[in-house]
Amino acid sequence: MFETVTQRRDDRLISSPTLRLCGAALTVLPEGAVWWEQEKMLVVADLHFEKGSSFAARGIALPPYDTRATLRRLQVLVTKLKPQRLIALGDSFHDRAAETRMDEADAAALIALTRVTDWIWITGNHDPVPPRRFGSAVHEELSVGPLIFRHEPQVAPATGEIAGHLHPVAAVRVRGRRLRRRCVMSDGTRAIMPAFGAYAGGLNVLDEAYHELMPRSGFHAWMMGAHTVVPVAAARLEGD
Repeated sequence: MFETVTQRRDDRLISSPTLRLCGAALTVLPEGAVWWEQEKMLVVADLHFEKGSSFAARGIALPPYDTRATLRRLQVLVTKLKPQRLIALGDSFHDRAAETRMDEADAAALIALTRVTDWIWITGNHDPVPPRRFGSAVHEELSVGPLIFRHEPQVAPATGEIAGHLHPVAAVRVRGRRLRRRCVMSDGTRAIMPAFGAYAGGLNVLDEAYHELMPRSGFHAWMMGAHTVVPVAAARLEGD
């Protein structure tokens, strides 16, 4: 199901786990994305651009910098990996009016990103019609080789599926300390990706919302730290 390659970068040990999904070798990145080296493809989910401004419009004060923070993390990955294709797995915009609230500098940065790679928007429940302003192809779902990319995961079996929507996080206790982190959830036949957006939050993988999607004891949570990703078996996880 997986293997881990450890390499040294700037005197730090960096773990790069490979998730094998229906024959595809996928690298789970600590930034919250997945890299498919064979296809030169970067996959992210649930960017939720302008979630902060959406909350502010309803009187909930949040610093209005989530879009910029999310874009900067994306820019770093695109610069480092130089993907030929980038797939955004839906809910890239928090609501249909998100583009009207986006700072012009942030909009320009997003447009620049969509022009340096073959960018594909997958439609989500928050953004069933991604803004035309940012161009690029739009699909409800997309098949590439043995994998199918969509926003909302389907009831099992959904072999080869990579989806988002549920914002998975996992919790584990290590030497008495409880750690709760974003994760990719996978049983080796399908995967659910974490939210990449700065304000997106997460739902514990042991929540009942996942019960029809994954075997309750037959999956791993690929938990993301600052510089590492660690696959943790379901039996070791704890709920919220």
